[in-house]
Amino acid sequence: MAFFDSDGVQIHYDEHGAGEPVVLVHGFASNANNNWGMTGWYSSLARRYRVIAMDCRGHGTSGKPHDRESYSGEKMGGDVIRLLDHLGIERTLLMGYSMGARISLGLLMSHPQRLRAVVLGGIGAPSNTGVTSNRSVIVAALLAADPKTIKSETAKQFRQFAELNKNDLKALAACMGAHRPDTTGEELAQLRSGRVPVLIVIGTRDLLVGNPEELRDAIAGGQLVKLEGRDHLNAPGDKHYKEAVLKFFESAPK
Repeated sequence: MAFFDSDGVQIHYDEHGAGEPVVLVHGFASNANNNWGMTGWYSSLARRYRVIAMDCRGHGTSGKPHDRESYSGEKMGGDVIRLLDHLGIERTLLMGYSMGARISLGLLMSHPQRLRAVVLGGIGAPSNTGVTSNRSVIVAALLAADPKTIKSETAKQFRQFAELNKNDLKALAACMGAHRPDTTGEELAQLRSGRVPVLIVIGTRDLLVGNPEELRDAIAGGQLVKLEGRDHLNAPGDKHYKEAVLKFFESAPK
């Protein structure tokens, strides 16, 4: 098990395969192995690439601060950049799912020079629906002494998923409650230069995120793949997702 210090927080990461690096960033309340290992991504990518999958702070076996300030977008994105620096990687392929896709979207704007191509999974344009509008309710559900008191079905599902993966609920509540404003239209306009190729992948039954077409259209040359019949939780294991990503990475300009 490999760790490095990221601005005072121990971050765990796994490596598989050899070749050009691909960094994987998982979703909220998941971890590297659940998001990428158990769904077959390690074996699919490691045939061609050096696969590096991190446990985000607050998740897996990485450090789990309980203060919201530790989970700003800048700090969570900074963990990815510090991982690259720790491993001596100047430029990488990157894929994030859900929360990991939000982190990756931020890096597209703040550190495009470190990225060769990016896959954003389980993400759409900023909206007033889904997780964004339910942050406070989800935080309350994660901290509830008795899960039976949780009334919101969405919040209840988050709590159940968090417990299933044996998470630190206080750390997840701090992560969910941190001030990470959605990307604005002006910020998305920065991506219209098309400096980094972007592929968006989302299930047709994913109701937790915003409009993927709107996000695609905001990114110059952005591509979109929809996974028929898949929702937010089961999309990562879809074989068509893997096929699309392998093709996208292979075709991305060097």
